[in-house]
Amino acid sequence: MAEALHMATENVLAGRGGPFAAIVSRGADIIARGTNLVTSSNDPTAHAEVTAIRWACTAVNNFQLNGCEIYTTCEPCPMCLGAIYWARLDRIYFAATREDAAAAGFDDSMIYQEVAAPMDRRGIPIINLMREEGREPMRVWNSFEKKVSY
Repeated sequence: MAEALHMATENVLAGRGGPFAAIVSRGADIIARGTNLVTSSNDPTAHAEVTAIRWACTAVNNFQLNGCEIYTTCEPCPMCLGAIYWARLDRIYFAATREDAAAAGFDDSMIYQEVAAPMDRRGIPIINLMREEGREPMRVWNSFEKKVSY
């Protein structure tokens, strides 16, 4: 965690992005490191955890990180938490809380509220289109013999 915290501070001072960093490890081995690159890459998904997960998956040549843990300098936001679950990491260690992040100008409380709200009450309209046609790729997936389940 100390290394991740150092990386987060260096990230700010280098002007690459926000004050966040993450490390993915397997046992005593560091698999990947990532920092927040949102502003330098113009990518709103380039959070530290997502960046570290991308590098870790490349390092192990797999889209799942079973047997790995993530050390992150702040409690993961909803997007990062989703990525951590999708990657199948075993454990999350974090330093600062979401309240600490909000106090520094990184307030995700609206997203937590939006996700919990019914679709018809969310701030961004969500409209279901072509549902039956949208099921066709799912039917193909279900019958595809060479699929790689995840």
